[in-house]
Amino acid sequence: MMIAIPELLDATAVARVRTIIDAGEWIDGNVTSGHQSALAKNNEQLPEASPAAKEAGAIVLEALGKSPLFFAAALPLKVFPPLFNRYGEGQTFGTHVDNAIRIQRGTEFRIRSDLSMTVFLEDPDAYDGGELMVEDHFGVQRVKLPAGHAMLYPSSSLHHVTPVTRGVRVASFFWLQSMIRDDGARRTLFDLDQSVQRLTAQLGGGDRSVIELTGVYHNLLRMWADA
Repeated sequence: MMIAIPELLDATAVARVRTIIDAGEWIDGNVTSGHQSALAKNNEQLPEASPAAKEAGAIVLEALGKSPLFFAAALPLKVFPPLFNRYGEGQTFGTHVDNAIRIQRGTEFRIRSDLSMTVFLEDPDAYDGGELMVEDHFGVQRVKLPAGHAMLYPSSSLHHVTPVTRGVRVASFFWLQSMIRDDGARRTLFDLDQSVQRLTAQLGGGDRSVIELTGVYHNLLRMWADA
């Protein structure tokens, strides 16, 4: 399931994040790569434990906590601290699959990577190339969103970033473990949640059908959730 999260960060938040990370010290992006990814990856990123990454990451995490759409789509259990990367001209990230387990360096924090997320932090008109390409059951999906918008997609999917040919692509990226391991079950719950929200708007929260469907949602969540 691929879900776009529009305006996860507003213009003010994007500007704050960019001010913080642009002043940071950038290093070779392969510092967080597994063996397979290291063969395909050519970009820069902020060190995971750097003050800039932590400060900017806190802004992203705060925004996630305020997004009903993100919660409904991801049903998050654990979120890996946000990281930040950038691609200059000629830089790219070839086709790969994200590691199944992500471990935060120097800590005991680890997650099963069910979902990956990219938060775009540069105006799409400011650079050429740099599209996120995600392979799903319907083919290859091309993603290049406005600054502050985010894309949520299965970590199990093959994906890559096309070469940047002009300007600089800047983004935050991270992984999360969902309460619902199975992507199909997560999709079912999301579709049901969105239907309940629409019916609530039309009929009111006190309507019996709305109450019954809400019960079905929570009973399925209770059945499938690891929490």
